[in-house]
Amino acid sequence: MLENCKSAQERWGGVSHLIDQWLQERQDMLVRFCSLGDIRTFNSDDLSHRHKVKAFCEILVDYTSAGHFEIYDQLVREGKDFRDGDALHTANQLLKTIDATTERILDFNDKYLETDDLSSLGVDLSSLGESLSARMEAEDMMIEVLHTSHQDKLAP
Repeated sequence: MLENCKSAQERWGGVSHLIDQWLQERQDMLVRFCSLGDIRTFNSDDLSHRHKVKAFCEILVDYTSAGHFEIYDQLVREGKDFRDGDALHTANQLLKTIDATTERILDFNDKYLETDDLSSLGVDLSSLGESLSARMEAEDMMIEVLHTSHQDKLAP
């Protein structure tokens, strides 16, 4: 039994590190998002504006991809390993919210990687901000119900 606890600590303790790295990437994405929000008038001829938008799109997609292809899978696997049916049910509902925001993120990314026209960027950032807020709330809840809630079971 002690060996199983040690194994669980080693296995799921690494997930905490992965989550921490991903949350740092999310923070970096938000800093870039806010930096764009500080620009009052977007000028398509201003190369620095276009560069900031493209850099933001890059980190936005990296963060989104990491969630879908690394973090959420790890969290769901942890819920399954701990046989936490209630948490898995909650996670499935949260993933629906996350999936809806993913479409909005990809639409934003596609639009601003394809064009240098920044005339509607302010409106699009506002809409994206609402999606990001909903997404981060759902992600935080997933972390809480699928990972943080099991921390007491990982104690050595």
